[in-house]
Amino acid sequence: MKRSVFIFCLFLFIAGLAAAQVSAGGTLYVSVKTLTLKSGTGFFAGNKGTLNYGDRVTVIRVNGKFAEIKSASNSSLTGWTATANLSARQVVSGVSGTASAKEVSLGGKGFNQEVENSYKNQIGNVNYTDVDRTESIIVSENDIKRFLEEGRLGMGDE
Repeated sequence: MKRSVFIFCLFLFIAGLAAAQVSAGGTLYVSVKTLTLKSGTGFFAGNKGTLNYGDRVTVIRVNGKFAEIKSASNSSLTGWTATANLSARQVVSGVSGTASAKEVSLGGKGFNQEVENSYKNQIGNVNYTDVDRTESIIVSENDIKRFLEEGRLGMGDE
């Protein structure tokens, strides 16, 4: 349990650092595999387009943990995303035969094979199979919306 709390706190710390680097006019890079730009900051805001891992963007404005951004390669493509999806460091997608895009992404966020091995050495034999399986689950927005409605939960709007 202590390890899970530590890893969660480490994630929050890294996300906080990324958020602290976001300011209007700044250049950032997409740090997730696929980024869907939204028309607003609400979870169910309309989709305006997508960007890919490593794409360069310019910050138009910041609203809390969200940033309105513009694609550097297509100035007509703008929209909102969580600042945690962006990195101040330039990221490169899959140009190396020795590291996967996932490893490059984690390395850009400070979590690389060396760090993973360190956890394995400190904790013992760690099996990441369940983590990988969980990360591969894709839940559609319609399923999430239905779950929230049936449970009478908030819809994620700000």
